[in-house]
Order: sequence, then C-alpha cells, then structure tokens
Amino acid sequence: MRHLSTTALRPVLAGLALATVTTVAVYAEGAKPADPALANSLNPNDKTAEIDQKILDKAQAVKVEDGKYLDADGHPTFHVTDNGKKFDWYSYSGYRRYHAECHVCHGPDGMGSTYAPALKDSLKHLSYEEFIGILVGGKQDVSAAQQQVMPAFGDNKNVMCYADDLYVYLRARAAGAMGRVRPSDKEDKPEAAKKAEKECLGG
Repeated sequence: MRHLSTTALRPVLAGLALATVTTVAVYAEGAKPADPALANSLNPNDKTAEIDQKILDKAQAVKVEDGKYLDADGHPTFHVTDNGKKFDWYSYSGYRRYHAECHVCHGPDGMGSTYAPALKDSLKHLSYEEFIGILVGGKQDVSAAQQQVMPAFGDNKNVMCYADDLYVYLRARAAGAMGRVRPSDKEDKPEAAKKAEKECLGG
C-alpha cells in the first residue's frame, strides 16, 4: 500500500476504521434527511432492476460534494435521473471498473457465479467500511461444501483508485436503482474525480 496516494488511501483508511465506526454512532440520530432535490428517478419499466425499498431509502442522497453524492452517514451513493436513463459519474465509472476488474469472478452486473457471490446481494448487508475492508484485505469463506477466497486488492491501483466508484455501482444494483444495463447517459466527470484519479494513478 505504500505506493498509493493520499487520495487512494481514503477508502483504505475507511476500511481499516471499521471497528471504530461501530462505536461511533454514524448511523444515528444526527443523520440528515434526504434532499428531495436529489431524489432518484428510476425506470419503472426495467424488469432487471429488483427494487429493494429499504436499501433504496437508506441510500438516498442528502448532499452532493464536487459531483459525488453522499448519504446521511456520509458514504458515497448513487444518483439517478431522467427515468433511470442518466446516472451520476461514479455509478457509471463503477459499472466500467466492475466489468474490467470484477465480473470474471463475480459475474456480469454483480449477479454472481458458481465460485463467487453475487455482489448485488452482498451489498444489501455490507457497510461501506466492510466493503472497503474486504477489497483491501481480501476474504476467505470456508464451508463443508466449498472454499471461496477473494484476493486482496490493496496494492492494485486499478481497483483501489476506483473503490468508491465500485461501491456506488454495486450499491445501485443492490437497491435496484440500476438494472442489468450499461448506463445510457451519465453526468460529466467531476473535476474532483479527474484530480483524484491523476493523483492516485501517479499521472
């Protein structure tokens, strides 16, 4: 991890702070209500988007900072407009990164495979910190039937520089805000995203 920039370390540190987060009540009382102006506009005709209202409600954006949407707990989230046709930059980027780095094991569109779980389902119960922690350090599940091992990606810039993007995309899939489609339209790439990418990749 010593080769990653400060920008790339943000999600890494979030993962390492998981134990602390459980004692600091981030989920709680002081959470801001969703901003109606940032409400998602979903495609009612997309039968591949399995709406999970509980996840969708928890993922509602309360604010946007430099083109990145944040939920009431301050975690990155998605923003969908134009009846499900237009996505925020990070969801779009996450879709692209997922299909470049993750789909070989976890299946197209986060649907899972015979040897790796469906991440669209995993994100229904994994917190942001847990997701980042697994991305950084890997995970091993052993049962009588099988052994599943996810490698650690903490030193892989092609993954870690886009950790938030991956989280936002898979969160949109878990909530049913995005179906099994390539986003047809997207918001412009924020300047903050351009800067973070350049710093992280060392360009």
